[in-house]
Amino acid sequence: MEIVEYLKKHENKGMLKFLTCGSVDDGKSTLIGRLLYDSKMIFEDQLAQVKNETKKYGTTNEEIDFALLIDGLQSEREQGITIDVAYRFFATDKRKFIIADTPGHEQYTRNMVTGASNSDLAVILIDARKGVLTQTIRHSFIVTLLGIQNIVVAINKMDLVDYSKETFKKIKKDYENMFEKLRTSLPYKTMKYEIDFIPISALKGNNVVETSKNMSWYEGKPLLRYLEDVEILKNEFESFRYPIQYVNRPNLDFRGFAGTISSGEIKVSDNIKIYPSFKTSTIKEIVPPINPEKEVKKEEKLLNNAFKDMSITLTLSDEIDISKGDLIIKENEIEPKFNDSFEAMLVWLDEEGLKNRDYYLKIYTKETTARISKILFKKDVNTLEKIETKTLELNDIARVQIDLDEKIAFDLYEENKGTGAFILIDKITNNTVAAGMIVGDSTKILESKEDLEFDKWNEIKKEINKEKKRKLFEERDIVFLKMGKNIGYEQDGKGEEFLRAVLVFKKFNSYQFIGFSLTFKKPNKKNEKFYYKLNENSYVILSQIKTFSSKRIKYNKKRVSKKHFQEIYEKFTKLVTPSFEGGSHKGI
Repeated sequence: MEIVEYLKKHENKGMLKFLTCGSVDDGKSTLIGRLLYDSKMIFEDQLAQVKNETKKYGTTNEEIDFALLIDGLQSEREQGITIDVAYRFFATDKRKFIIADTPGHEQYTRNMVTGASNSDLAVILIDARKGVLTQTIRHSFIVTLLGIQNIVVAINKMDLVDYSKETFKKIKKDYENMFEKLRTSLPYKTMKYEIDFIPISALKGNNVVETSKNMSWYEGKPLLRYLEDVEILKNEFESFRYPIQYVNRPNLDFRGFAGTISSGEIKVSDNIKIYPSFKTSTIKEIVPPINPEKEVKKEEKLLNNAFKDMSITLTLSDEIDISKGDLIIKENEIEPKFNDSFEAMLVWLDEEGLKNRDYYLKIYTKETTARISKILFKKDVNTLEKIETKTLELNDIARVQIDLDEKIAFDLYEENKGTGAFILIDKITNNTVAAGMIVGDSTKILESKEDLEFDKWNEIKKEINKEKKRKLFEERDIVFLKMGKNIGYEQDGKGEEFLRAVLVFKKFNSYQFIGFSLTFKKPNKKNEKFYYKLNENSYVILSQIKTFSSKRIKYNKKRVSKKHFQEIYEKFTKLVTPSFEGGSHKGI
């Protein structure tokens, strides 16, 4: 019974997610290790292991090097630095905590962005001997850019400056002056920030869990007590936003729309509007997740209302065509922006730089094709200056214009993170290449169809010529589809077709494949550059490069003969992989 009561009490505690960041050797991992140790969240075997490894890797003369509780990678322990984002959980009587320990090195900026994207509060460490550094500016800019409004500046290693009050006050004043300049460089107008300063010694445990006698001049709370009591600032967006995750159809008698409420609340009989169709209806039922092992009456399954972060299924009074990625809002509330172009702050996360090609954009549950049409400026996160650039590399942060293939509903990031944040995905590698925050809408930059087509073909030629891309062709099946006049890609089930979808890189049944459309019609001179001639009667079309979900590809059931298919396969494979010696093809 005591265990059940303990679990119930633990379940009802609030949760605070925070990250620690700072320059190299500022003591982030040591601070977290001390918090875990002093809150009795370390198992005996972990403690014994760390004591042993302190002798090998330890950077202190103490009995325990607390940083080793967090730095789990071999290279981290050997170098005494944090490389990856380390997540740790602990709890006190008042609150549960998830800590993200993020790296201080500039080359690991993307790792820090990952940790900050899910945090409510940032603990920025400053070495009392060094004061505010360029890394301090960079980390402060990143956490505020990602919408964190609560910042704790923990001035660490106070034991090494004799617990000097004057040193603490000087660093506090320097940081406040720096932050004033930083605020003017942010793209947000409505966000408010709360900054608190705490002098600590993570290694000695001063002002971490208990008030330090060595700093009697400090009248505030120690760090742990502060974290237990702090109220998180948030820009509460009151308007209802409900992205559709999937259509819930367990039987013929039920059709609902499942998802998680991004903001606001909804009640039965509320009037709603659906984007992008602009159809209207009213809420008929609100169905919570059902435990299949527990029998409940139908009326007990239903809710009268639902709030932010609740996962539910909605049914409507009218039969309306709604699919994944659509957005439901309430009528007579603030409507989202609806456009096919917007401006965003973008953090580039991929080892490979920005390419002149289309990417997948995923925002809430919506996925569409996007293109970075303009780089307005790149931000020097060390000096906060704007820099002109034509490309983006790993860890770059820039303000860009993004154009989409279709109009979508969205909000500004500072108003609603759920419908204002997005990621970009490479269509070929499927890597997440960038994370973005929408800061305004814009007018789409139009290019001629011929220019776009030529750019795409040039881009694919470059990829084929790269040695590392040849491996892509060697390890997957190449499939040629005979594409007819009405054979194409049906976008979002709305009937809009793209004829001759050329490059396909997705799973098809049990095979991964690359598909090229095959035609028996001889191209005219203007289009010859987009075709590869297999023989007198067949060509592979290399233009109009696009990547689509294989479930939406329609292909002609009338295929070429097996012999001809094998001939095509071998010829084209030799083209893209010169080392190819021949061999049979599994087909589809």
